[in-house]
Amino acid sequence: MASPRIFRVSSCVLLLGTLSLGLGTAFADTNADTVEPVHGLAMHGEPAYAADFEHFSYVNPEAPKGGRLRLAVRANGYDNFNPFVIRGVAAAGISSYLYDTLLVTSDDEPFSAYGLIAETIETPEDRRYVIFNLRPEARCHDGHPITAEDVAFSFNTLMEDGHPFYRSYYGGVSNVTIESEHRIRFDFGEADNRELPLILGQLPILPAHYWKDREFGGTGLTPPLGSGPYRIGDFEGGRYITFDRVEDYWARDLPVRKGRFNFDRLRYDYFSDETVALEAFKAGDYDFRIETSAKNWATAYTGDRFTTGQIITETIEHERPAGMQAFVFNTRRGQFSDPRVRQAIAYAFDFDWANRNLFYDQYTRTGSYFENSELASSGLPEGRELEILKQFQDQLPESVFTEAYAPPSTGGDQTLRDNLRKALTLLQEAGYRIQDGTMVHGETGQPLAFEFLLHQKNFERIVLPFKNNLERLGMKVSVRLVDTNQYVERVQSFDFDIITHVIAQSDSPGNEQRDFWHSSVADIKGSRNYAGIKDPVVDALIDLVIQAPDREELVYRTRALDRVLLHSHYVVPQWHLSTDRIAYWSFLERPQETPKNGVDIDNWWYGN
Repeated sequence: MASPRIFRVSSCVLLLGTLSLGLGTAFADTNADTVEPVHGLAMHGEPAYAADFEHFSYVNPEAPKGGRLRLAVRANGYDNFNPFVIRGVAAAGISSYLYDTLLVTSDDEPFSAYGLIAETIETPEDRRYVIFNLRPEARCHDGHPITAEDVAFSFNTLMEDGHPFYRSYYGGVSNVTIESEHRIRFDFGEADNRELPLILGQLPILPAHYWKDREFGGTGLTPPLGSGPYRIGDFEGGRYITFDRVEDYWARDLPVRKGRFNFDRLRYDYFSDETVALEAFKAGDYDFRIETSAKNWATAYTGDRFTTGQIITETIEHERPAGMQAFVFNTRRGQFSDPRVRQAIAYAFDFDWANRNLFYDQYTRTGSYFENSELASSGLPEGRELEILKQFQDQLPESVFTEAYAPPSTGGDQTLRDNLRKALTLLQEAGYRIQDGTMVHGETGQPLAFEFLLHQKNFERIVLPFKNNLERLGMKVSVRLVDTNQYVERVQSFDFDIITHVIAQSDSPGNEQRDFWHSSVADIKGSRNYAGIKDPVVDALIDLVIQAPDREELVYRTRALDRVLLHSHYVVPQWHLSTDRIAYWSFLERPQETPKNGVDIDNWWYGN
C-alpha cells in the first residue's frame, strides 16, 4: 500500500463555521477500526439488495440495446457543457449520462446506494469516516483508469470552483486521504452524520488528467471527457444536443447498470414555447413527454394517433415525496420581513377556484414541505415531535403548538371574501393601512408593492387572478415574464420578489436541507435558500435531521422542521400530484414494475 496522501479541503468549508480541518495530520488510526467492506449502504438499517444481486427489480435485464430516444426541453437553449458551476445554462443530460459516480442509489428504497466506481465501502457504526475501494476496471472514455487521484481531484475541484451547493452539501468533510491507487478515505468533522458516506457516493468523478491543463470554472461548448454510459455526439448550441451510447462502456454488465441506458442515441431538442413543444410531440418530432399542465392533460391528448394507439397516455402512481411547489417570498426584501404580511398574501390565493376552473380538479393542495410522505407534519405536535419542538418553545410562534397548519381555503363555508378580511386584519396588525385605495405602511408611507417573476407563460393564467385578489387589498402588484436564461440569473442572484418554485424532497432528507434553509447560505449567490431564511431554530433542526440515528427519529425531526417552516409562512403552497402523467409513442417499451420513485425513462427501451 502506498503512503497515505492528505489532500486539502477547500477553505470555503469554513462558511459553516464548525470544522476543524487538521490539514497536516496523517491518520494513525486508519486501520484501528475493524470495519468490513460492504457492497451497499443504507441510510438506516440494511440495504434491500444482497451482495450477490444481479440487477434492480424494476429493470428488464434482457432489454435490447438499440434505437433512439428523442426528448424535449422547455427552455431558451443552453450555452455550456459544465453543469457543476454557477455560470451559464448547462445542456440537458450532461451530469446524468456523461459522468459516473462512486455509488448508485436504488429507486425503490428510502436511501440506499450500491457500488459503481466503488466496488466496496467501509464505514464504522458512527460513520465518522468512509473509505471507497475503487474497481480497477473503471475507465474513462479514453481508456484512462479511474483512480483515487480522480476522486480527490473531483471533490476538491467542486468544493473550490464548483457551484456553491457543493460547499454546503459536502461541508462535513474535514480531510481526504488517498491510501492507494484504488482506495480513498474521507474523514468528517463530526460523527453521526449518517448521510455523508451516501452523498459522497453521489460525487461525479471528473478525470484529473483531462482537466489538468484546462480551466474548470469556465463555460463553453467543447465536449468534455467523461466515463458514463454516453458521450456527447452531434449538437448545435442552444438548439439540440445528442448523446451516443458508449459501446465498450466499462460498467455495462454491473448489477447497478443492467437493463438501463438501452438507447443507442439520445437527443434533446429545445423549445421556447410550451404549445409548440406539445404540437411537436403529437407530430412525432420527439418520443416521450411528462405532462405538467392539467389543462393539456384534460384537453390536448386527442386525435387519431391516440385512438389508434400510436401514442399512448398513462397515469402512473408513485410514492415519492412531492416536496413543496409554491410561491416563494424573498424575505431579503423589506416588505416581506414580517411573517404576518406573508401570511396575509397567502389568504388572497384561491386554490380551490383555480383547481376547479383551471386544473379540472386534478390537483391536491399542498400542506407540507414533505408532502406525500410520512415525513409530513399534521395536526398538532405530540409525542416525540413535541419534545423536540419544546426545546425551542421561547423562540417559536405560539401557533406552532396551538394551531394545525393548513393553507387558506375557500372550500365549504369559507369564501374568498372571508379570507380577504383575515388578510386585512393581519396587515393592520403589521402596521399597514389603506390610504387613497393603496395599502401603505403606517410609519413610512411606503406602498406594499412587489413583483411576481415568471419564466413560463402558461403560469400567467394562475398568477393574474391572484394578482387581482391582492389588488383588492390595495397592494401594488406586477407580473414579469422573462426568458429562461434571465430567470436563472435573477433567481441565483436573489433578484426577485416572488417566484414560483418546486422545492424537491427525497424520502431521506439530510445535508441538502442546509442549502434550502440554513442561515449560513442565505446570502451566498447560487444557494437554494431562495427565501433568505435566517433562523437559529431552523439551523438547529437541520442539524438534528442530519444527525438522526435511525429512521423513526428522522421522521420526528423532519416533521418538526416542516412545522416550523410552515408556521413562518415563507411560501404560499400550491398543489401536487401523486401520479406521473406520461405520453409516449408506441415503439417505446418499459418494465412491468415501476419503482416507488416513479417513471424513469433510462429503464425503457426501443421496441418494435
